[in-house]
Amino acid sequence: MSDSAGSQSTAGMQAMLAAGQAMAQNFFDALARQQVAMQDSSGVAVPKLPMPESAEMARMQQAFAEKHVALWSSMLARKPGGEATPVVQPEPGDRRFTAPEWSESPVFDYVRQAYLLNAGFLKEMAEALPIADGRAKSRIQFLTRQYIEALAPTNFAATNPEFIKTAIETKGESIAQGVRNMLGDLEKGRISMTDDAAFEVGRNLALTPGAVIFENELMQLIQYAPLTEKVAQVPLLIIPPCINKFYIMDLQPENSLVRFIIEQGFTVFLVSWKNPRPESGGHHTWDDYLDKGPLTALEVVRAVTRVKKPNVLGFCVGGTLLTSALAVARARGEEPVASLTLMTTLLDFADAGEIGCLVDEASVTAREATIGKGGVLRGQELANVFSSLRANDLIWQYVVGNYLKGKTPQAFDLLYWNSDSTNLPGPFLTWYLRNMYLENNLRVPGKLKMLGEKIDLAKVDMPAYLMAAREDHIVPWKSAYLARNLLGGDTTYVLGASGHIAGAINPASKNRRSYWTSDARPTDPDEWLEQAGEQKGSWWLHWIEWLRQHGGKQVAARGRLGSTKYEPIEPAPGRYVKERA
Repeated sequence: MSDSAGSQSTAGMQAMLAAGQAMAQNFFDALARQQVAMQDSSGVAVPKLPMPESAEMARMQQAFAEKHVALWSSMLARKPGGEATPVVQPEPGDRRFTAPEWSESPVFDYVRQAYLLNAGFLKEMAEALPIADGRAKSRIQFLTRQYIEALAPTNFAATNPEFIKTAIETKGESIAQGVRNMLGDLEKGRISMTDDAAFEVGRNLALTPGAVIFENELMQLIQYAPLTEKVAQVPLLIIPPCINKFYIMDLQPENSLVRFIIEQGFTVFLVSWKNPRPESGGHHTWDDYLDKGPLTALEVVRAVTRVKKPNVLGFCVGGTLLTSALAVARARGEEPVASLTLMTTLLDFADAGEIGCLVDEASVTAREATIGKGGVLRGQELANVFSSLRANDLIWQYVVGNYLKGKTPQAFDLLYWNSDSTNLPGPFLTWYLRNMYLENNLRVPGKLKMLGEKIDLAKVDMPAYLMAAREDHIVPWKSAYLARNLLGGDTTYVLGASGHIAGAINPASKNRRSYWTSDARPTDPDEWLEQAGEQKGSWWLHWIEWLRQHGGKQVAARGRLGSTKYEPIEPAPGRYVKERA
């Protein structure tokens, strides 16, 4: 290369780096404006975000520049037909650039690596911003990730070699099909993640035999048929989350938690929440859900089985509802249940995960003003929030596959459930957001009143099994651990591998992944993990043995469902779970 060409290359590189640094500054200035918009609707003050101290900023910029110089040099040294050693690699689990077309072409190889370098620089900057407010800093990091993932070269036709290759191989049919897929999704109002026609609740999902034996305006109570001749005398009542449908716990026989429990010799009851409608279900409150959900269900279970203290299990917000209901019962002087199981449940919301960073005073006040006295949060809006938490996996993967490549998503029961969204009543939601996510009032004894009773979680003193998932971004495992410091009884804590759903729904029949256990009970979760031992397989097997200790003696399985007072209304899974948002 001549001296002139070399100086031009150096000048071009310097200009590119200066532009990249300006891009970062402009980006964080834009985030500052977004931060103000989320906190203050006046729009008057538009401060700049505080940048890292000069020495730290200089270090990051120098490392950023050196990596781009190394990338540029590797591209210039690359021989025709050859491949260069990558300067930067995608993060573990990032499958966007695995196709060989990204490395075979020097142009797309450069595009890919330049994007990864820029993305890494912005993430590092977001991490280094000197912001004392943890919620505000988490929000900046969340918005940074959204920006980075949205602008990935994989998402655009001109910068995605897989799009070009597929279009050539199909003689343009992939483009036409992609347009048709996009138009179809626009009609549905959401991105297709699976073949919707492949599944139907009651046909090949939620198949465990049983019957609805009670219903009110908020829930149906299902009793499942026994699958063993003998059962534990003490039944189990399950309270799923009301923010999505219960059949995540009863997808298909091979991955159904409900069926597994029944096969282990337990009588199972389950609450199926109604999908509220704007015209009829938008007035329900947190107290309504406690009273007409867990507390009513417990009354019915006791009447049908003649067991005064059933076992109970709550999943996610279902666990928060269930624990609150038990606190109400204890405040009334009752001894409501024999044992409590909480799956991926928050009781202390000090660190409420990525959802927590999106909840601030302005957003909650706005919701209170619009739907706090009546109305619903549409299910699709809620689903969009959850999808944004894992945008690469739940949004952009399908934008690329459906629209750029013209593919039809594969049939996948979990993603069908994920797309089957539910509405939430405004009064319930706004109370929940303010008192749990925003103010963390549940952890303070006597701070909250529910159904007229002051709530103290220390009075929830029955034996409890707490399950969390190590990679859970909705209920961080350390936050779930803090429930041990709030509940009044003996607790067993188990940490499963994987995330919020895959960690919880880990079928014993497949016995994959692993979980961690320890008999120690320190107040600090990190200290607990240091002493915990890893066990191979599904945590379901560990939990069912714990549940047996609270199941009482073995008795003959009941020959009928319900009772003379609570006759079966319709076969499981019932009408409520089939209602679409």
